[in-house]
Amino acid sequence: MADTSSSPSSLGASLLESGAEARHRELATEHMLFWTLVYIERQFPGLYDHLDQSIERLGDHADDDTKDDEAVREVARRFVQGLRRSTAG
Repeated sequence: MADTSSSPSSLGASLLESGAEARHRELATEHMLFWTLVYIERQFPGLYDHLDQSIERLGDHADDDTKDDEAVREVARRFVQGLRRSTAG
């Protein structure tokens, strides 16, 4: 019997790679969005207040038991708080 514990199957390696690629895209996208919003707020004050007011309309689009609207809203609140800290400093 072959030892498969030391290296993932080609499918496993492919999933790990695609998961890493997705994480890299997410991190890069969040970084670019974050600093774009900081720039816009500096040019046009009031954006963060507008974003804060929109959070209550935000929800999770999942159709299964992972759906958690409040968790999505909390992520958005933390994002806006981070924006405010970046602009204040």
